[in-house]
Amino acid sequence: MRITGMFTGSLLAGVLLLGTAGSAVADETPTPTGSSSDSSDGADSAEAPTEAGTSFRTATAFRPGQRATADGSSGDYLYWVFPADAGQRPTVTAKVTLPESAAARKGATTWQVDVYDGLRRRQPCVYGAQTKALAADARSVELRCTLRTVRSWAEPWSNDPLPGSYYVRLTVLHAQEVDLGLPVQAEIEAATPDKGGAFAVGGQLTVPLTPGRTTVAAADDGDGTGGDSAPGDGARPAASGVEPEDGWSSGWWTDRWIWTAAGGVLGALAGIAGYTLARPSRRPVGPGGL
Repeated sequence: MRITGMFTGSLLAGVLLLGTAGSAVADETPTPTGSSSDSSDGADSAEAPTEAGTSFRTATAFRPGQRATADGSSGDYLYWVFPADAGQRPTVTAKVTLPESAAARKGATTWQVDVYDGLRRRQPCVYGAQTKALAADARSVELRCTLRTVRSWAEPWSNDPLPGSYYVRLTVLHAQEVDLGLPVQAEIEAATPDKGGAFAVGGQLTVPLTPGRTTVAAADDGDGTGGDSAPGDGARPAASGVEPEDGWSSGWWTDRWIWTAAGGVLGALAGIAGYTLARPSRRPVGPGGL
């Protein structure tokens, strides 16, 4: 009876511990941002940028879940930048559309989308087709690149993706010279679903890899001075402000804590059950001692 009571008590304590941990996760873990299914199409479409930069320094910032668009020409380099936090696996989707006037181009063109981290290191795509050919009689092509899960910390010599800004570059790789300069419309989307504690690692990056300051064109305030830029400057420096809506993660909490606690409780219960089954039975001793 004593062993049975200990077993029942341990089981109830384990259930209570798991319930408390689950409630803590629901209350403290921020909702992953960047999933297109969790965002409002109307709000994201209203705030999404409608232009792209032409270099890393002038990359246009957008948030995961938004659909950024830009008009350009085949042969241009188009740049965007978005944030990705530890534990997320970014997926970038790009679509290139040629207008009807460009339907009479001479040959096929090959397009490619590349993703770089905050250190401008090109990150490999583990899923998706980042390079596709657009046939001469086709009007649009879609590209996709899924990166590895972003780590909270990595060795200096590794090329692991780290939390911070991620640059997207879209360009044409192969095209006939007569087809260069044709007008194109580009669409870019990024999703950053959270993969959970299964991909969590120890350690934490001190500062996310975000761009410092970038150069953007100054807006004219009506007096011809070009906004608040200095005289003679055609541009002004401005912070990009690329970060997740809920801020960067603290880096210490993952759902591995739940599984660690559950494993400890189950191990204790298994030990008690094994002792109960394996302990020798005690026979009552009679008056004669046998």
